[in-house]
Amino acid sequence: MPKLRTLAALLALSTAMPAFAQDATQDASTVVATVNGTDITLGHMIAMRARLPQQYQGLEDQVLYDGILEQLVQQTALGAQADGLSTRGELTIENERRALVAGEVIQRLAADAVTEEQVQAAYDAEYGGVEPTTEYNASHILVETEEEAQALIEELDGGADFAELAIANSTGPSGPSGGELGWFGAGAMVGPFDAAVQEMEVGAVAGPVETQFGWHVIKLNDTREEAVPSLEEVRADIEGQLQIEAIEGLATSAVEDAEMTEAETEIDPAIIRNDALLD
Repeated sequence: MPKLRTLAALLALSTAMPAFAQDATQDASTVVATVNGTDITLGHMIAMRARLPQQYQGLEDQVLYDGILEQLVQQTALGAQADGLSTRGELTIENERRALVAGEVIQRLAADAVTEEQVQAAYDAEYGGVEPTTEYNASHILVETEEEAQALIEELDGGADFAELAIANSTGPSGPSGGELGWFGAGAMVGPFDAAVQEMEVGAVAGPVETQFGWHVIKLNDTREEAVPSLEEVRADIEGQLQIEAIEGLATSAVEDAEMTEAETEIDPAIIRNDALLD
């Protein structure tokens, strides 16, 4: 028998043989190889392929097929030499089975958890009464005294460039960028600053405005309406939230309906770190 190659080595191949035409009678129970009397089926291969890392999924079919088959053959041949699983192995399989069964229940529920009516209802509840809001784009010059701010306003009235004055005079972090603050919504700035901006016309300059940071000279560069998102824009988020809520509800009810008793023996939580108990 030729030397078995590992899956990693086979998946590294850059060329592949032509794939055979698919037989319509093949299904998950179709036997592709038998090792020491143990069948390896298409179902085993498909299940292994589904769990491979994403970088392997794009490989050519024949390379993927050969690699998975050889890996399963190798595992089956090696497994035949064992006298059974260790305690650790048996417990791991029990845990994996619990996780897989629970995962399939969750997948089944998630697929049925979201209806169009539920999505629409959730959207209406979240956004139905929401009105478009105004966003502001402003710049400012921050100085320590009212007199400094007033002097800057007089320079602006005389035709000085706002950005140049901000670069030269502002003590705020936006000074080097000409005082630009970018886009922000109502309430994003400290109270006096926010109130001044909301009363301004685009292109106007206001000040001096005092806040806890100092004295501001403010220029309103532009405004825009932040529209309420459409259903399609937020559909993925709504569906995800509905699925989470449904799954959490199922988990809660499953535990509540289950018959469970806890051991009365006092157990030190630190014992779960004692791997030697599984040896």
